[in-house]
Amino acid sequence: MPRQSVTLTESNNSWLNSHVGNIGDYANKSELINDLIRRARRAEFINQKLSKAEKSNFVSQSPDEILAEFKADFIK
Repeated sequence: MPRQSVTLTESNNSWLNSHVGNIGDYANKSELINDLIRRARRAEFINQKLSKAEKSNFVSQSPDEILAEFKADFIK
């Protein structure tokens, strides 16, 4: 996996540390950051689909098909 260096504000670093250390849902900050990015990508994907549907007044995919397309493209 590619490695990245990021600079965090103190409050964001504290929040990450809290979720990793105290809550225990993630083993490390990298896991949490990757999960946050996946969630943001999912929201962006869904918003793009909704925007396209609103503009066309028609959607040919079911919600399950949209979700399957997202998972095929973005969850790896």
